[in-house]
This record gives sequence, structure tokens and C-alpha cells, in this order.
Amino acid sequence: MVGCMEAKRIRYPIGVQTFDKIIEGGYLYIDKTGYVHELADTYNYVFLSRPRRFGKSLLSSTFHSYFAGEMELFEGLEAGRLRKEWTRHPVFHFDMSTAKHLNEGQLQRILGYKLSEYEKKWGADSGIAEDDINARFERLVKAAVENTGEKAVIIIDEYDAPLLDVMNDRERLAAMRQIMRNFYSPIKSLDPYLRFVFITGINKFAQLSIFSELNNLQNISMMPRYSAICGITQSELERDMKEPVRDLADKQGISYDNALLQLKHNYDGYHFCHESEDIYNPFSLIKCLDAREFGSYWFETGTPTFLLERLRMNPMDETKLDKMTEIAQSDFDISPELTEDTLPMLYQTGYLTIKGYNKEDHSYTLGYPNREVREGFLRGLLANYKSSEGMSASFVLKFNKALKDNDVNGSLELLQSFMAGIPYDPLDMASLQLWARENRDDNRLQIERLLRNLPMAVEQDLTDRQRQILRMRYSQSMTVSSIARELGINKSTVSRTLSNSTMKLYRSLRYSL
Repeated sequence: MVGCMEAKRIRYPIGVQTFDKIIEGGYLYIDKTGYVHELADTYNYVFLSRPRRFGKSLLSSTFHSYFAGEMELFEGLEAGRLRKEWTRHPVFHFDMSTAKHLNEGQLQRILGYKLSEYEKKWGADSGIAEDDINARFERLVKAAVENTGEKAVIIIDEYDAPLLDVMNDRERLAAMRQIMRNFYSPIKSLDPYLRFVFITGINKFAQLSIFSELNNLQNISMMPRYSAICGITQSELERDMKEPVRDLADKQGISYDNALLQLKHNYDGYHFCHESEDIYNPFSLIKCLDAREFGSYWFETGTPTFLLERLRMNPMDETKLDKMTEIAQSDFDISPELTEDTLPMLYQTGYLTIKGYNKEDHSYTLGYPNREVREGFLRGLLANYKSSEGMSASFVLKFNKALKDNDVNGSLELLQSFMAGIPYDPLDMASLQLWARENRDDNRLQIERLLRNLPMAVEQDLTDRQRQILRMRYSQSMTVSSIARELGINKSTVSRTLSNSTMKLYRSLRYSL
């Protein structure tokens, strides 16, 4: 761990994604530089897929500093110990996360701008037409190599960001993909000029030339030896973050071991191959340790719009996810626009993770990685895409069965998604009645009974504060954090109130169907 104390508090790199800033600023840093050195020494072209907020940008920045020869930043770190010669290579680092939500013309211009910044640095203005971005890219790399005498390094972070938001629009996707294919196309021909290429993303768009033409591109996304290259392992947590965990335990009034257990239940459990050790979501873990409160931090950063759209287009039975589901190994490599199956995308975006592997048929078992994702999926993501669907026959049957079988967890999750998907306000019976009329065909009696009993249970069984927080969460779609800020209370209090309220409603509705 590299870090410094500031008024007895560790500086957490929340919102800081550049390696030099973290090191120079004395922020908490879990040393991953050994992986950087090994990959740089082993491969020439590397691709890594990881969910959002898992440290891809920080890793890309680390490669940048490593190949730029910034030796002083690696002092005391694994790469600093292993690397003997610090050659300074020209590095071209493209962060494509800034190219989201654009049309074709805007994308073309921002790619041109990214090139122009490096052209100024390397004096690569050769009179090539401004919109001829592939020729400009090629000329730029050659100019830098000629000026320095050293081979160049190309880093492309979030390469798929411009494509994800249009993934479900075939026509726009084709146009945007053509622009990106044109931009990336020089990489293969530049091979004699390149020392190393590192590419990150969430999905793998196989039809891009970046994948179809680079025959030597090594996809390390599911290689066991690199499973912990992003994220935090249990050993790293217990070795480098003892004091933050103790601070959390003290604040929550629990033991150190109990704090470790709750951290594990909430934020651990990711596996990026069948032999992977448990990996913590680094964003959620650090946010929790900084706030010294257990919360649903990953979901506060938003939900990918392309995933919501895909779920709306291809609805799925969410209840089976708790029992885990199987997927073929080959499905991980299918380009997302070529399949309607949502499961690979849920894995790639971090909502599901690998739980098991069948060697005989090369299939994987997927499931929720931890409590944060499980609850967030059911309360947030699921509610968003099901909000316009109403209550189907299958919902009523599942909910009824869960109640009669005394399946508390299952019925609670269904109830949470139900409340998030209707115009939930016991005082707004007109909206509830309208909603019931629109959705009564499937199971009219059950729907009417549930709608009649739900507002009654809210009024009779809940306190004023519980009703207030439920309205804010489900009627006003406020996050736990925003509710806490509005009411001037802790996020843990909000979460606890929501949980207790839902349990009360569960008991009231237990025999209503």
C-alpha cells in the first residue's frame, strides 16, 4: 500500500483515476504494477474487459506512466523493483469515455481533436485532410518514432464507449462502428513502429477491425493469472487496509471480524474466470471505507442506458438469477449486437459473475456476486426496465407461491420490484386504480386484492417516517444517498428503514393472495 495520513484519515482515490496523481498525492494505492511489468514483458497487444468502476482507467494510466519512463512514480512498488531499464517511449493514450452520447459528426470531430493534441506535440502536421483520421493517426505514430528513435505505445481506454449507447440501434451502430473501425485500422500496419498496445472495454465488438485484424491480440479478460489485475482481493484488503477496516468497525460498533464479514457479503464475490479468487468491487469498497457506512455505492453512479434498453427489448425472468443460470463459454465472445441473449451482457457489466464451471461441456454458471449487486439489481435496475410493464401473470403466480412457501427472501425481492414498478403512493388511489385497470386481464382478482391491501398495510402498519422514506424511494425514485441528505440522517438508517418497512409489508401481505 502506498498512502499517507491526513488528520489521521487515509486519502482515498475517489474520482481519481490517474496513476501519477494517486502516487504524488499520497492516496491509497494497492500495488498492481507487477501485472503491468509482466504484461509489458510478455505480450505486444493486450485486451482487457472489466465492468465499469473496476479500475480499467487507472490501469491504463499506470501503463502510460510505465512506458513513459516515469521511474520516480514506481519507487517502492513491484514494477520499480523488477524493471531495470526505464526507456521513454512515445505514448498515445486515448480515453474514449469522453466520446459517449455523440452523433457521427461529433464523434468524427472529437477523434480528430484527440489526434490534434498529439500532432502539436510531435510536429506531425503533414497537410493530411482533417477528416482523414486513419491517415493522421498513422502519420502521427511514425513521426513520434522518427523523433524519439523509440517504438510507440498505444493505449485505448474504454474503446467501446462510443458504440454502447447505440448498440440497440442497428443503423446508428453500423455508422458509428465504421468511424471507429476507420480510426483503429492503422494499428495493424503500424506493427513495426509499436512496442505495446493496451485496450480496455466492457464488451467485445468482434466486427471492429481492432479485433478482426489484430491476430496477435491477447485477450487476458478470463486468464486466471490476471483475474485480480483490477479490483481488490481478500489478501490485499487484510494486508493493506487493516486500519480503514478497524475505523469502519469502530464507527459501526461491531468487531473487526464482523466488519470484514459484512464487507465480503456486500462487495466481494466477483470471479472473472473459473479459477479466479474472490474479487472486491474497488469502487464500492473504497467508498464504504471512506464513509465508514455500508451502502449501495456502485448503483449510485448510474445504470448503463444500453443495458436498460436491452432488457426492455429482451425481457427476462429475473427470479431465476437467484438460483444461478448457465451460459456456454462461446457466448462470452459473441459480439453484443449479434445476440439477443442478455446474460453475457449482465456478466460483462458486472451484474452477474462466474459461480461455477463445467469442464465437460465448457459452460459457466452465473449468479449475483454479492448483496450490493443483488439488491441493487432488484430494486434499481429491474424496476427501471419493468416500470412500464405492469404486473404480469407470472409475477402474481411467483409472488403467491413465494408467500405460501414461506420464501421470505424471494417474496421480499418480488415485492420490492413490484413497489418500484407501480405508481406507489397510498394517497394516490386514482393512479393505482388506473394502473390496475390497465393490467387486470392477467390475474384480475389477485391484482385487485393486492392493490387493495397494499395501501391499507402502508397506512396501518408503518410509522410516519417509514411511509415518508418509502414514498421518497419508490414514488419519487430518490436514491438512498439523496434521501439521507434530504432528511439529514445516515444512509444506513435509510437502508434499515426501507428493509424494516418492506418486512412489515411482507408480513401484512403474507396471506393476502
